Amino acid sequence: MKGYQLTFYTQQDRRHDREPLAEWLLRQAKEQGAQGGTLFSAGESFGHDGRFHSAHFFELADQPVGVMVAVDEATCERLFEVIEQEAVDVFYVKIPAEYGRTARRG
Repeated sequence: MKGYQLTFYTQQDRRHDREPLAEWLLRQAKEQGAQGGTLFSAGESFGHDGRFHSAHFFELADQPVGVMVAVDEATCERLFEVIEQEAVDVFYVKIPAEYGRTARRG
């Protein structure tokens, strides 16, 4: 199938309506029709402000996290509509992708 690989980048402490933003994004992707997604943690990153963010043993609030999903065009459009309606400000990368499965289910 053809569509997009979407990757959203945020931090552990960012929230949307009391829910961690990364978890909210992953849930929205599923609700809009994504077949799968991954929430991942990073050790260190820097953002548009040039400030470094990193995970520390005692303080994980600043830990960089990301959400990666593969979606078809219609799902991508629905997901971005929800993000826009909710006024969520998050950095993303959108890459055209071919995706599928290597084995048939049966």
